[in-house]
Amino acid sequence: MQIKHHLVVFDAADLDVESRFWAGVLGGTVEADDDWHEVVVDGKPFVAVQLAPDHVPPQWPDGNPQQIHLDLWIDDIEEAHEHVIAHGARLLKGSQNGNATDTFRVYADPAGHPFCLCW
Repeated sequence: MQIKHHLVVFDAADLDVESRFWAGVLGGTVEADDDWHEVVVDGKPFVAVQLAPDHVPPQWPDGNPQQIHLDLWIDDIEEAHEHVIAHGARLLKGSQNGNATDTFRVYADPAGHPFCLCW
């Protein structure tokens, strides 16, 4: 089996807000249909947003369970933090330091899906 490309698809009650958020964060554009939006980056579909009128946002870390999350590896956490916040993200949990090699912050997109900025 040959897979030509793959997409992570987010469910959201508001397609416009969710797809604009991911397009802004990823530096892409939105190709919109009535109930499906694709975020295109460098000419290729990167993520998609599907209309789900009854979508219930996950409550991280407890409550309604998350189904999936993205880890986005970046070089400059402060620059990336300002970038995602400017596009509508909410910070859920600050930096994880300790003895771990990797550090990260947890955010939620406008529909409530958690994602991490890692460095």
